[in-house]
Amino acid sequence: MQRNHYFLLSTLAISLLGACHQGKQQDKKSKHEEDSIAMRQQYANSPVLDGKTAINHMVFDKGLDVQLVAAEPLVVAPVAMTFDEAGRMWVVEMTGFMPDTTGTGEDKPDGKIVILEDTNRDGVMDKRTVFLDSLVLPRAVCLVENGVLVATPPQLWFIENDHDKPGKRTLVDDQYAAGGNVEHQPNGLLRAMDNWIYNAKSDKRYRKVGNKWLKEDTHFRGQWGITQDDQGRLYYNNNSENLLGDYFPPGLGGNNPLQQRAAGFDEKIVPDNRTYPLHPTPGVNRGYQKGTLDDSLRLVNFTAACGPLIYRGGLLPATYAGNAFVAEPSANLIKRNILSDSSFVAKGVQAYQGKEFLASDDERFRPVDLVTGPDGAIYIADMYRGILQHKTYLTEYLKNEIKMRKLTLPLNCGRIYRIIPAGSHPANVVLPPDSLCNLLLSNNGALRDKAQQLLIDHQEVSQAPRLRELLKDSRHPITQRHALWTLEGLHQLSPEDLTFVWQQPDASLKVQGLAALPSVLNSGNVKAAVASLDTLSDNSYLAPLVAYVLPAVSKADKAAATRLEDKMIKAYAPNRYVAAALVNNAVNREAALLKQVTAWNPDTTLVLRKQLLAVLKNLDNKANAKKMEALRTSLPRGYKIFNTVCQTCHGKNGEGIASMAPPLNESNWVNGNKNAFISIVLFGLTGPVEVHGKVYKAPEINGDMPGIGASDEFNDADIAEVLTFLRSAWNNKAGKITAADVQQVRKQNQGRQKPFTAGELPK
Repeated sequence: MQRNHYFLLSTLAISLLGACHQGKQQDKKSKHEEDSIAMRQQYANSPVLDGKTAINHMVFDKGLDVQLVAAEPLVVAPVAMTFDEAGRMWVVEMTGFMPDTTGTGEDKPDGKIVILEDTNRDGVMDKRTVFLDSLVLPRAVCLVENGVLVATPPQLWFIENDHDKPGKRTLVDDQYAAGGNVEHQPNGLLRAMDNWIYNAKSDKRYRKVGNKWLKEDTHFRGQWGITQDDQGRLYYNNNSENLLGDYFPPGLGGNNPLQQRAAGFDEKIVPDNRTYPLHPTPGVNRGYQKGTLDDSLRLVNFTAACGPLIYRGGLLPATYAGNAFVAEPSANLIKRNILSDSSFVAKGVQAYQGKEFLASDDERFRPVDLVTGPDGAIYIADMYRGILQHKTYLTEYLKNEIKMRKLTLPLNCGRIYRIIPAGSHPANVVLPPDSLCNLLLSNNGALRDKAQQLLIDHQEVSQAPRLRELLKDSRHPITQRHALWTLEGLHQLSPEDLTFVWQQPDASLKVQGLAALPSVLNSGNVKAAVASLDTLSDNSYLAPLVAYVLPAVSKADKAAATRLEDKMIKAYAPNRYVAAALVNNAVNREAALLKQVTAWNPDTTLVLRKQLLAVLKNLDNKANAKKMEALRTSLPRGYKIFNTVCQTCHGKNGEGIASMAPPLNESNWVNGNKNAFISIVLFGLTGPVEVHGKVYKAPEINGDMPGIGASDEFNDADIAEVLTFLRSAWNNKAGKITAADVQQVRKQNQGRQKPFTAGELPK
């Protein structure tokens, strides 16, 4: 009876037990159900393994080894890491994440930034130094000049390093992680090739210039983790998407706040989201739902994708170069994807079908961050704990899984592994300060990145002649890109350097030159630059880049920018990438540009026309700012829950986020039958769903919206207030919802766990 009770509680959707399965169906189980019970009995326990034993539970590519680099008590709950020039590892410990299923004490300041050091150079960390403690849920760290950027909600701080102790503190952004929850707040702090620092789950970028910190708008990207390739393009993901990314350099665009998604950014790089766990994985948040687990109770598709890494290390066999690795902690595995370019479009496929690059049958193996080390190895941050899902979205099903298999404790574990060629013993690397330029020739992208950063941090202006030599050495195209951006970071890049770049046959180098142009463009050199741009715009490969630098051209010579824009409209209006760049340039004159385009070509299917119309619709939403501020005052709890839960997928303006969720603004579901809307928010919704006459379904967006009815954070009055807030926000005009309304819907659906489909909801 106990086994049957466990089975019924934890596999409602898998076995589809319900009213139609009562009576005789419960007494006579199918072979499939019996097999499920047997599998669950086999994995009813989740033992805690020590770090070295855990390696024996991993299966990984032939020819490779996994080595334990650090384990508790040296490191606890690692979620992010980076290396300094001495080869030391700076690790973020998020100790306070989900101490139990209710998140008790989650706001305790027990997070840390620690420095791990390999003093005897055997590849294993043996010294721990606490640099910073008393942090609440820290999530990212980045080394800059003589200090450290630390992300701890809601602030972003720069803290000077005083002999491995925190020195002077500078507040960089007091709204870095305002709103959202720990699963949906900015993170990453990737110091990219273009010398700016980018984030996942964010539309901001940062840069230190002298004693001043700059903050600029950029494209919204991803959810947890961010990485770059050898062209400086960014890659990221959300929890159900294998790999997303950009076709163009990251600093281009982000100029028009009304443009929600520009073509060429936030693109699906690897659309295949299938996973192949090594063992049954029933402990996932929606494991009860049909299609989440297969017949062997293994996770079918990504549900917690994070920590992506483009491998540029040069240590592993050449077949891994440029591959994208993605962690899936819910399925205890790491995915490998093979990427390729066609023109500027990046695409990828999974390296294997039916297996993974690395997988473990240890349920507590939780890889959450992947980085390339100075030795060229792939480093894995393993949070090593039972609870992975945040309380906001935790379902009753998963709560039961956690309870039955005692996954809450322990909370004091954590491991860092490295993947190396079998039989090798790569030593840690200390960067010599007197040969940083030569390191730009390294086959290890992590060393090239670090060398570039140190040259800039130390303001090695005297190295400009050597950097120009490297820029002109076409035998090493990757080094040329680093040399260009190092000159830019030292403020030594000249128009003459870019003229040289644009005369070279390497189109990818020209792309870098175009991306760097805004940093050197002024009224004195704009005439010559526009002449080059005019020629470069004739190349369809480079045309989007030319269009993206128009805002910079306009600042120096508005008339010249207008002439070039007109030429590109007539040449590329059907091109979605160039059209997106032209919309980016049309800030505060979208209506005028639409009128101009329509007068030239009245074709209503023209891509540029359609994109301008979409932006003008967003302009209407911007006009609702006063209304939203009034709602913030009248419905404060609803406003807060919206910013904590809803906007993370549906967007701050309610217009949805590509690859995540459909719009809430003017949604037929938000404004329609209130019981249907309550049902969706309480129990969730599984696609497809039609909004504004458009059908949204996976893989275009996340396949499911989680309900919050089982969350201990929100009572019925809270839920009623956020629903009323949404039905009043933006252009929505619908009636109030009360706590009694919510209670009634709960009562009508008592015992329900699985989400609704659109067809099940009242019209």
